[in-house]
Amino acid sequence: MARLLIVGGFLAAVFWVFSIVDCAVQPATRHRGVSKPIWLAIVVIVPVIGGILWFVIGRRRANDPGVRPVIAPDDDPAFLRSISKTEQDARIRRLEEELARLDEETDEPPATDQRP
Repeated sequence: MARLLIVGGFLAAVFWVFSIVDCAVQPATRHRGVSKPIWLAIVVIVPVIGGILWFVIGRRRANDPGVRPVIAPDDDPAFLRSISKTEQDARIRRLEEELARLDEETDEPPATDQRP
């Protein structure tokens, strides 16, 4: 029976820490109900129950309505349609020039201090 209590206490502590970390790293837009500091306080003050409440009520899922996925501009078809072919070519040319400049900077050997 004592082993069961020790294992249960250990699992509760791990769940509590995981809940705190998960609540802390979520962006403010991924919280439902109350604000992020209040959720953190709930999870810290009420260890296991606060964690359960956080995962059931407070944490917004990616597929919840109202949550827009973040799409990079290069992956967004609407953005790609909005820029013209000449703008795309100019952007690619600038990026290639910047890469070439960075390659030239990294190819130089480091300067050594030679004293006579």
